[in-house]
Amino acid sequence: MRMRRRVDWWQGATMAALLVLLVLFILYPVVRVLSVSLSNEEGRLTLLHFANFFRRPLFREALWNSLWSGLLVVFFGSLMAVPLAYFSARYEFRGKILLQTLATLPLVIPPFVGAVALQLILGRSGMVNLLLMRWFDWSIPFMEGLTGVVLVQTLHYFPFIMLNTAVSLSNIDPSMEEMAQNMGCHGLRLFRRITLPLMLPGFMAGSLLTFIRAIDDLGTPLMLNYKNLLAPQAYLRITTVGIDDVDGYVICVVLVILSLVSLLAARKYLSLAEYATVSRGASTTRPIHGAKRTLVLLFSGLILGLSLLPHMGIFLLSFSKVWSFSILPTTYTLDNYTEIFFRAPHFVKNTLRYTLLAASFDVLLGAAIAFLLLRSRLWGRNLLDAIATLPLAIPGVVLAVGYLRVFHGWDFPGAGAPLTSTWLILVIAYTMRRLPYTVRACYAALQQVHVSLEESAQNLGASRLTTFYKITLPLIAGGLVAGGLIAFITSCVELSATIMLVPRIELGPISYGIYIYMQSALGRGAGAALGVVAILLVSLGTYLTHRIFGARAGSAFRV
Repeated sequence: MRMRRRVDWWQGATMAALLVLLVLFILYPVVRVLSVSLSNEEGRLTLLHFANFFRRPLFREALWNSLWSGLLVVFFGSLMAVPLAYFSARYEFRGKILLQTLATLPLVIPPFVGAVALQLILGRSGMVNLLLMRWFDWSIPFMEGLTGVVLVQTLHYFPFIMLNTAVSLSNIDPSMEEMAQNMGCHGLRLFRRITLPLMLPGFMAGSLLTFIRAIDDLGTPLMLNYKNLLAPQAYLRITTVGIDDVDGYVICVVLVILSLVSLLAARKYLSLAEYATVSRGASTTRPIHGAKRTLVLLFSGLILGLSLLPHMGIFLLSFSKVWSFSILPTTYTLDNYTEIFFRAPHFVKNTLRYTLLAASFDVLLGAAIAFLLLRSRLWGRNLLDAIATLPLAIPGVVLAVGYLRVFHGWDFPGAGAPLTSTWLILVIAYTMRRLPYTVRACYAALQQVHVSLEESAQNLGASRLTTFYKITLPLIAGGLVAGGLIAFITSCVELSATIMLVPRIELGPISYGIYIYMQSALGRGAGAALGVVAILLVSLGTYLTHRIFGARAGSAFRV
């Protein structure tokens, strides 16, 4: 009994410390943003600011454009993702593994980096339009206005739909389709009556997650100089008008509401997707040959070719000295890499410092939260889980605004300056933004360790600390490392919060360096070189995650 009380006290203290930490750096900044948007000059509750938001044509247009662009990204992303998911889950053919690998590559390049690359390939003076003008004397406005934003986001975010849809298709019990075929249901009728309803929850979850990514994206519209969206408008209001501009806070609240509703719906559909997981071990794939195989490969090659255009463009740009109004770079050089590694190495160094620290903190916090969720019966577990998951619905620009509001006048102990004037604010932002991923990875790992193993060790005389180090830790090490890697690779390309929280240029990470370099035509080569470094870092982290986490890695990215 005494041991039990001691354990409960230790768990309770950990729970309290975690709740204080998460409330301070996640919940409270968001609440402050909400309170400013709902308060008048006297501090009284009012909805006038929201009424003014809907009265202003600029804000109504930004809201409509955000919703419309998000829906368009989901629509065109579905046209690319669903066939690829179906081919991957239903057919066996040579090159299938290559198809699955290449289909996830858009996730390793930041969309704002891809935006610059696509401008050089599909822009008004890009490779494709120069050829069209030369051959046919006409061009296509691929990258103009909202069209360019939708195109970039579609090519970068469609894997979220594909991954979720493929998982749902793979989990369908093959006997259901076999029985329908035995009763004369084939082709499109089989797909419409049986397959589609069973894969719909996964598809909807992926679509909603894609919608969240699209409306929260700040970097892509900024790179394309398109400002009539909610995220850019919030950024411009706070950075140009000032931190006290109420309209900026109202836009942030609208963004949070849209993201939160979409996240709750996505989690609901993800839970519904589990009802189809009754496979009895029979294979759901079948070989294809002849014309059908040719069509599958042609379609897959076309889609993958389009999705890999940003990678090709950014790689060529990184070695170019001049690439303007020409089909390919006119001069090649290594000066861009010399610039980032020898004349401005702080961008790479800062990225490694911030992301490794954030990943380490995420692992510690994620492991502690997962342990309390699975191994304790304390009151407040659901609250802890909810707050830890909340960053998925908080756009980076909203969290940054909250931090600027809360911590601008708070002097950090030992620094002699406000927290927002130090690089620690970036580490905190990265830690909180990526915490849901590490919690999920650690939870999945700990879930595989049966509590009886720990109880047996304690019954043999081992203390709880010894049990943890000798039994639990070795068994969950893979999940901890995978969670840390997921936090690392996603923090490497974080721009939405970074662009508002960087105190000085010399304290900026790679994502901020790319943004700064890309503002001038002469700096685009160096920016592209930084983009290649970011791609390599993310690719390495992704590879290691799959090596350590195995087949479960895909589910970690589905959060």
